[in-house]
Amino acid sequence: MKNLPTIWLDMDGTIADLYSVPEWLPMLRSENSKPYRVAKPLFSKERVEFLQDYIAAGGQVGVISWTSKCGSAAYNKRVRAAKVEWLKKNLPLPYAEIHVVKYGTPKSKFGKIGDILIDDEQQNIEGYSADGKRFAFHPNQWQEFVDHLYYHTDLMEGE
Repeated sequence: MKNLPTIWLDMDGTIADLYSVPEWLPMLRSENSKPYRVAKPLFSKERVEFLQDYIAAGGQVGVISWTSKCGSAAYNKRVRAAKVEWLKKNLPLPYAEIHVVKYGTPKSKFGKIGDILIDDEQQNIEGYSADGKRFAFHPNQWQEFVDHLYYHTDLMEGE
């Protein structure tokens, strides 16, 4: 059996192009969850296929995402639902876990030794990998992430 880390994906700005939705910030401030539902996917077909192959090889993929920064409890409940809906529609994978947590929750609270976070915010990248036992990459570092994964796991064994 392969010993593979869980790959954790951030959503906003990493796999979902929230920041390109017209008027996204005013809508969030008025507690409109539409931007979370209509954001276009940022992942290429090749990256989706990589994740599918990773899961088929015995790996797991999860999501760690934040709710809206200034949202009420009722709004953040709608945000959670919108994000899960978005995942089902735009990146339908058999996720090991989906965590849509309060804005600012340290993502380092999730995952085990060796796990990998893909996130577009430097503070999350630094926080997740600060203990030196987990790893984090910006989506622009995809090839470095893949190289790390192949180097530090037995993913290639038996192929």
